[in-house]
Amino acid sequence: MKYINKLDSTKRLLYFFYISQKIKLKNLFFAKEKNDYLFILSPPFCGSTILTQIISSSKNASCNNNIGLREGQHLPKAKDILFTDNRWQKNKKIDWNNIKLIWHKYWDLSKQILIEKSPPNIIRTNDITQTFHGVKFICLVRNPYAQIQSNIRRYDTETSQATLKYIDYLKYQKTNYENNDAILIKYEELTENPQLIKKQICDFFPALKDIKMDIKFSAHNIRNKKELHLTNLNQESISLLTANQIETINNILIKEKSILDFFNYTIIKK
Repeated sequence: MKYINKLDSTKRLLYFFYISQKIKLKNLFFAKEKNDYLFILSPPFCGSTILTQIISSSKNASCNNNIGLREGQHLPKAKDILFTDNRWQKNKKIDWNNIKLIWHKYWDLSKQILIEKSPPNIIRTNDITQTFHGVKFICLVRNPYAQIQSNIRRYDTETSQATLKYIDYLKYQKTNYENNDAILIKYEELTENPQLIKKQICDFFPALKDIKMDIKFSAHNIRNKKELHLTNLNQESISLLTANQIETINNILIKEKSILDFFNYTIIKK
């Protein structure tokens, strides 16, 4: 899998073709009559890749993409529809029935639970629930300062813009959590109390009782390490923010205190 993650675009296409053909044969003979859909709803930089790896460790689960960021929006054909410059525009028109057909080529339908985790899904739960019947959601959030700093560091986003994006993410997640069959997981709890989160996930989806929380994870992280066990990297991220950046962030967050309160996040000073 480490080797696959380093493949160039042409070899990745060949890899995905191989996977789709392999799964096609398996699905032809062993597909279940009914599968359960589990969408991990997460803004960028909140631990969704790690959470996806954890859930994918179950023998009863299949993710539609098992390399890189593990997002269905990066799969062949789906990428041209979903991973576009306007992917975060709420009014973007998407043929969800077509997307479902594409993803079904990469899900192992002999598994009970089918996983998907592309970040822009957080703004499209209405379309998703209409297309994927009986879908359940895990809503993932992270400390504002750590998520905002990650956005600044990775995308060179201006501080106020990164903060406004974060507020939008939280508002979407609040709506997603309240209006769907969903559970809420915080990055901090996932990394600091994994057994509690395992129980929460297993109560939500009993078929996932065999998930493994102690594996090493391959995901982008501030330490630039290829693999880490579950580790809370919030303070390392927050420590990189300047006093001016924190002041800018706070000037915006204080106006949105109610949404922070909903997720039990607080405004800090430096």
